[in-house]
Amino acid sequence: MILPEQRPRSPGTAPDGRLPALTDAEVSRLRVELAIDAAGIGSFDWDLLTGELNWDDQLLAIFGYGPGEFGGTIEAFAARLHPEDRARTMQALQDAVDTCGEYSAEFRVVLPSGELRWVQGRGRALADDRGAPVRLLGAGIDMTRVRGDDARVARVLETMRSAFFALDPDWRFTYVNAEAERVLRRSREEMLGGVVWELFPAAVGTDFEVHYRGAVETGQERVFEAHYPPPLDAWYEVRAWPGPDGLSVYFLDVTERRGAEQRARDSAARLALLAEVSALMSASLGSAAAEEAALQRVAEAVVPVLGDWVIMTLSNGQDGRMLDVAGWHRDPALRPAAATYASLRLASVPPDAPVLRALESGQLLTVPDVRAVIRPTLPEGEVREAFDALAPRSAVTLPLLARGRTLGALSLYRGDDRPAADADEVAAAREVADRVALALDNARLFDQQRRLAEALQRSMLTAPPQPDDAEIVVRYQPAVQAAQVGGDWYDAFLQPDGATVLVIGDVVGHDTEAAAAMGQLRGMLRGIAYRGDVPPAAVLGELDAAVDALGMPTMATAVVARVEQTPEQRAAGLTTLRWSNAGHPAPLLLTPEGAVQTLGGGRGELMLGVDPDARRTSSAVEVRRGSTLLLYTDGLVEGRDLLLDDGTDRLRTALAELADLPLERLCDALVTRLRPEGLQDDVALVAIRLHPH
Repeated sequence: MILPEQRPRSPGTAPDGRLPALTDAEVSRLRVELAIDAAGIGSFDWDLLTGELNWDDQLLAIFGYGPGEFGGTIEAFAARLHPEDRARTMQALQDAVDTCGEYSAEFRVVLPSGELRWVQGRGRALADDRGAPVRLLGAGIDMTRVRGDDARVARVLETMRSAFFALDPDWRFTYVNAEAERVLRRSREEMLGGVVWELFPAAVGTDFEVHYRGAVETGQERVFEAHYPPPLDAWYEVRAWPGPDGLSVYFLDVTERRGAEQRARDSAARLALLAEVSALMSASLGSAAAEEAALQRVAEAVVPVLGDWVIMTLSNGQDGRMLDVAGWHRDPALRPAAATYASLRLASVPPDAPVLRALESGQLLTVPDVRAVIRPTLPEGEVREAFDALAPRSAVTLPLLARGRTLGALSLYRGDDRPAADADEVAAAREVADRVALALDNARLFDQQRRLAEALQRSMLTAPPQPDDAEIVVRYQPAVQAAQVGGDWYDAFLQPDGATVLVIGDVVGHDTEAAAAMGQLRGMLRGIAYRGDVPPAAVLGELDAAVDALGMPTMATAVVARVEQTPEQRAAGLTTLRWSNAGHPAPLLLTPEGAVQTLGGGRGELMLGVDPDARRTSSAVEVRRGSTLLLYTDGLVEGRDLLLDDGTDRLRTALAELADLPLERLCDALVTRLRPEGLQDDVALVAIRLHPH
């Protein structure tokens, strides 16, 4: 082992082995040399007058020259350049010499082993007193490691399935990967060095510019989605983040995804529209005004889901003449023009116009260019001016067909900013038209049946007699939503002995069989009761026996009341009311003082048609002249929204409050008071008011 004090001294060391002290300049020079060595920087000095090229050891090592191998000429430098970089690099040197300016180039060096190194050369040409170039001084920097890192990054960027580009602070493209070339439909040669706002001018003023500039100004990443118009015509999801060298932008073409999302939204909107149309058309129809109101609501629902503008056409149902009865435009400012056009177009269009052809043929018609087809046929004036203001491009006209009849048409229009209806939209429009047509046809059939039912019902309910000592008022009102003939009935007639018989009844069921049974019961009861010597209980008993004997599958409720008066009662101003109740709501008695009494308490005895041997009883009460007897069916006091007991209490209260009204007005007021929203069931009333003597 050699001990420290036994080690040989290096030249220039002190006897004690210590290095001599360095000057500040020497320390500074040493630091620079160490830094240059660490950075892989070599220097050169090219004498332009003699052609001699001097390299330091670091530069010789970068180029792979050993001691004594470098020839010291510019040709020796050029010999190590990659063939593809040689001309460009030599031209950069020549330009620096010619201009006595800066030299800068990046090139590849091919070592004798075949290894490639990337070198960045920088330098400056020096001139003599006359301005002629005499020397070129510079340095070479080994960029191989940096270039290797860049290459790895580039390989990653090139293999990414996402588009990527980089912009410098002047908004010039500095890098574009292959996917960006494909998505942006430009080659990187076209884009590199170009300004993004010049290459893609449609981005100016859009979210692209707002977010790109915002990211640079704030130093914060921006993530957004935006649409670029044709020729790209695509949606992009963009992530832009700023850095010291400019802006890096990563983006995906999400047009297909956005399209799928939009199709899903459109499909949901169409389904919601169909549900809404069904709900709107299920409302009460049956009159021209109601139909037009329903169609107007449908028109407003259809826009803008299926079109920008819609017109609903309807047959008047008499002479087959068509009328535009409803319409709507998505733009409030254009609704007056749409209304004007709808009011004039059928009188202006030619016989072969799409709407008329659709009505005649019962077939869907599409018009790709409405302006070319329709506008030339319109006369000058208001209708053409309205058409021009609306500026439709495409149209679809669908007939409203139901049960082989054309009831009208649905016309949908779209402007230039919206493509013509596709197959899904046309199918949805057809479904709307079918639902509207079926609802209209059902409503018309319903109205026809209802009117026939009312006529049949009223034909079986005759006007009441008007005896000298009393006033009799009858009312029959069918349910507002019933299309079938009901089983409610009333009757009032005079017996030979002068007594008055009042009858109220309700056959179970709401159909033509119930109506037929009602007519039979009414006729048989009249025949039984007319004799005059049969009390009300006996009348119901005989009627029950007849129903059983004739095999009538009928059940019904009924009240028979007989107004009797002896000479003594007449002199005293009194009258006897005698009645029998077969399961019907109890009659009400209004006294001259305004008090209301329920005759017989609750419902009566067993209804008709259940047991022919059922026991029937009559009840009687003596009343003063001026009293009023009210018989009614349960449709007045019972329904989905009204319990029977509650309804009866309301009727008693209303009868007391309206006691002073004339009998005609009293009956009408009772119906209005108890059923302000309309009748849910048929209602029959029969009332008698005894005149004072």
